[in-house]
Amino acid sequence: MPAFLSDIAERYVHLVLAIGQHDASYVDAYYGPPEWQAAAATAPLPLTRISQDIAAALALLVQRPLATDQETQLRARSLRRQLLAMQTKVAMLGGEKLGFDEESTQLYDAVSPHHTRAWYEAIVAQVADLLPGKQAVSERVQQFRSQFIIPPERLQDVMQAAIRDGRERTLQYITLPDGEDFVLEFVTGKPWSGYNWYKGNYQSVIQINTDLPVYIDRAVDLGCHEAYPGHHVYNVLLERDLVRGKGWVEYCIYPLYSPQSLIAEGTANYGIELSFTDEERLAFEQQVLYPLAGLDPALAPRYAQLNALLARLGYADNDIARQYLEGGLSREEALEWLVNVRLYPAEKSAQRLQFYDAMGAYVINYNLGQDMAKAYVERQGSTRAEHWAAFRDLMSSPRVPSALLA
Repeated sequence: MPAFLSDIAERYVHLVLAIGQHDASYVDAYYGPPEWQAAAATAPLPLTRISQDIAAALALLVQRPLATDQETQLRARSLRRQLLAMQTKVAMLGGEKLGFDEESTQLYDAVSPHHTRAWYEAIVAQVADLLPGKQAVSERVQQFRSQFIIPPERLQDVMQAAIRDGRERTLQYITLPDGEDFVLEFVTGKPWSGYNWYKGNYQSVIQINTDLPVYIDRAVDLGCHEAYPGHHVYNVLLERDLVRGKGWVEYCIYPLYSPQSLIAEGTANYGIELSFTDEERLAFEQQVLYPLAGLDPALAPRYAQLNALLARLGYADNDIARQYLEGGLSREEALEWLVNVRLYPAEKSAQRLQFYDAMGAYVINYNLGQDMAKAYVERQGSTRAEHWAAFRDLMSSPRVPSALLA
């Protein structure tokens, strides 16, 4: 492994920490040397200096010859793509405005497909057929879903059960280090529904937002996405295999607005269906989660049908965010789309606009990232074991999103 790559990797960590002084949300996780973090806070660099240092690191990557082994090439390509995204983020912090697709390309190395309102309305019509009535479809959906809210006093038991089952399924295919663990917390006042804060040493803090009702299907979704086999496992594997195993210091830090996020969010979402077939999930929810929540298991099959249709509306989030952030939809128009096209309740719709305002094109990482991770993994084999092996490799090796495409 060329020594200069290690030098660039160390520069990269310092630069991510420097950008974090200009945007508190930029550094999502850090467990490198504490003195590096302290130095970044004590002597913050101006954006112009950070941009110059990124350009210098990129130039060094181009100028120096690389070894021919695939691992070195993958590492160098990943570092280059992360540095390019950092360059874009610095420009944005300096006031540069980008279109939604340009932002997603430069920050996340991917572009979401565009769909018309009519495309989504064909799916909404199928929801209307499933839930017949005279009310607006969105109202029918919310009325039906009101039967599936987890009572607050039962939420911890339900979430713990979902996470525990996800862990057992993950351990059938992925060996995790002794002592890996998490703390589960319930919070309010956030624009997201769940978050994993990785602390290093194989430990996570997982937070679930209780501003809005938590529905029974979200237990498996959040448990898999935030914990097993999602973000917690992803970060544990990076720490064990790359930071400790190979000495690749660049993975001791996670810049949120970067191509790494598409891999992280995409694998976390794909991990849900990798862990549970539709039949396995329905059985687990009916037999375990519904009774824990005090809900009627007989309602589960129809609710699963609804959720399958609602999932097909997922890309509406991207199209609404793109039009809203580019000025094609006013706030009121975006809320109307969210209610009548995405079929969110009004309060959830307002929360989504907060997310778009805060995170911009980041929204593509969930649905597009999931589809890209799924396509990549399922091209690597046909059996469940082969899919898990490819999934594990994707999470613990340096990959850039554009490389996932066929």
